[in-house]
Amino acid sequence: MDGYVYVNLAECAPINFGPDKKYEGVGGNLFAYACKISWDAGNEGFVSFKAKTQLIHHYENVLGAVHNGGHTMIIYPQEALFLIKRYFKV
Repeated sequence: MDGYVYVNLAECAPINFGPDKKYEGVGGNLFAYACKISWDAGNEGFVSFKAKTQLIHHYENVLGAVHNGGHTMIIYPQEALFLIKRYFKV
């Protein structure tokens, strides 16, 4: 590890899009898992990923991720811990 976890690709199944989605919070759970892996590896929950352009604001609002230029997003420790506590029993 280089001090963070890099999420190469995160996708939800088509049944989890839109107002009639089957499950709520699938994407958040995926990123919470990446944060937990980072935290457990001693990287303080740091996660980096590339966002699709239309999802940058969504990731900022829902995950607390920070847009770091281009399509690069970063989840910092405070937001990582929030996601971990939300999706996992700690």
